[in-house]
Amino acid sequence: MMDNRADLSSTRVFMLDMDGTFYLGDRLLDGSLEFLDALERTGREALFLTNNSSKSASLYESKLERMGVPDRHRRVYTSGQAAAAYCLKAFPGRRAFLLGTPALSAEMESMGIVINNNDPDYVITAFDTTLDYAKLARLCDLVRAGLPYIATHPDLVCPTETGSIPDIGATIAFVEAAASRRPDAIIGKPYAGIIDGALGMLGAVRAETAMVGDRLYTDIAAGVNNGLLSIMVLTGEARLADLDGSPIQPGRVAGRLSDLIPDLLARPIINER
Repeated sequence: MMDNRADLSSTRVFMLDMDGTFYLGDRLLDGSLEFLDALERTGREALFLTNNSSKSASLYESKLERMGVPDRHRRVYTSGQAAAAYCLKAFPGRRAFLLGTPALSAEMESMGIVINNNDPDYVITAFDTTLDYAKLARLCDLVRAGLPYIATHPDLVCPTETGSIPDIGATIAFVEAAASRRPDAIIGKPYAGIIDGALGMLGAVRAETAMVGDRLYTDIAAGVNNGLLSIMVLTGEARLADLDGSPIQPGRVAGRLSDLIPDLLARPIINER
């Protein structure tokens, strides 16, 4: 069913997925910068919201800078940051085992997470592009022992310019097969943890916020599940045929971000809060 906010007249804030929505791999998608310009011209703002926890927010911001994104639009919130914020509240002062990249480890430690892979009190699993068998075996041992088990996000694959590669969802499936457990909490899209954190960062409310992305089961479900306008773009994983019979339905579908520009220009935000 079409969302009654889908004409964008009341949408002030856009949470934008990154890979498959704004760029693909290292290639900026056509019209992405023009979309950001239209947001600014019409009194709107954006936050890049990514489930990919293999990199820190600062690394993503540097990538956006290289792609020509103006400084005022280079705001990024990752599932890694959201998971760290969750764990700081849930396990204050406790030690974490982190399955993650060095970049994520440094970012989490800078936020206050105590990482001790030798003697942990709980487990954080992220998208680890440095993964090896020893890490997987250690993770399974800790999960099997009953330690609290947190995952940054649920994505099965990560899109690249040459095809999809295994993401944390594949790691979660491996651990479930070996240790008979799924995570106690998953923080990233489509779950509320990352959305609540992003709304707090922006000072935004759900009624004025859209979630834009290319995946039904993460991006679009995040919008549907959390009271946001959901906009599906067709530049990444999702195809129109995927909507047939799907319980997850976007409020709006666009070929790419730039297809939304005429509607933005026709409906500027007059009264900003």
